[in-house]
Amino acid sequence: MSQSGSSARLLLLVSTHTYRSEAFLTAAEKLGVEVVLGVDVPPAHVGTATGRLGLDFRDPARCVRRVRDYIHEHPLHAILATDDVTVILAAHLNAALGLRHNSVESAEAAHDKRQMRQAFANAGLPSPWFKTFSIDESPTRVAAQATYPCVLKPTCLSGSRGVMRANDPAEFVARWARLTMLLTKLGLTELLVEGYLPGAEFALEGLLDRGRLQVLALFDKPDPLEGPFFEETLYVTPSRFPTEIQTQIAACAETAARAVGLREGPVHAEMRVNAEGVWMLEIAGRSIGGLCSQTLRFAQSAEVSLEELIIRQALGLELEPVWCREARAGGVMMIPIPGAGTLMGFSGLEEARAMPGIESQ
Repeated sequence: MSQSGSSARLLLLVSTHTYRSEAFLTAAEKLGVEVVLGVDVPPAHVGTATGRLGLDFRDPARCVRRVRDYIHEHPLHAILATDDVTVILAAHLNAALGLRHNSVESAEAAHDKRQMRQAFANAGLPSPWFKTFSIDESPTRVAAQATYPCVLKPTCLSGSRGVMRANDPAEFVARWARLTMLLTKLGLTELLVEGYLPGAEFALEGLLDRGRLQVLALFDKPDPLEGPFFEETLYVTPSRFPTEIQTQIAACAETAARAVGLREGPVHAEMRVNAEGVWMLEIAGRSIGGLCSQTLRFAQSAEVSLEELIIRQALGLELEPVWCREARAGGVMMIPIPGAGTLMGFSGLEEARAMPGIESQ
């Protein structure tokens, strides 16, 4: 059931580390949608304030009870996640309230890289070999079983965090030690080892409507991402690759979404393309992270943001006239980190702002 913007109320789930809330709030204000921020707070501090609803993200069942109590006086018409941390909770809440949603199982499968890899393989999507290990296992023994080159990665982190390539057993053991140190700090106990995929890398942004994918943007990643680390740098859209390849990428992403069970709302997918075809790296039931969405504008006026599209779809508002991306090219650069240390300052900001084509920093 559609809801006009001026009479709609949206619960926006925001983690403590998200960069995404401001863009959603701006889009909602433009549409005349009231926003309630669902914020992650310790159980002892769960409460309600004007425009805010305290939730313990670690306890979905308790969150469901809190939101059900809340809607007695404050009806909600949509619940949206802003990032990976909030996707599974959004699925729980939307299911409990009967709102448009992905299933909890699909949200969990898109969050867990082992489940995702298995779902891709079951669907017949080209997949590398993969296996999950406990961080307590012997890295020397596991290294002897691996085929090289391979990739070690966390099962549930985003943004290429902790993803590393190993070309031989000695590198494998060194990467294992580095990754398990990170996982131990985060309280995680498993890691994934899989075959390395060569090829050009892409990121796809789209919206799912009952399982049908509408591609909003396809980003090329021009920098070679060959390891040993896979730090994100440049995203450029529209893609410069042939239409045939872009069509194959879109079809593969739709199949990947179906494989893990995603059917509704925003998706962010990453894949590689080589002589053997399109290989899915991963797919998430959320929009692109960080501030990258600022490079995307839609409709002929180029005044519609990605976040506005997401809110429009969640509320059942009209999409057809506005979801075509603006004609001009755009891109974003995430500044590489050359080494460990503490950022003490920066320079050159005014010079950067003066360069043609630079819109924000």
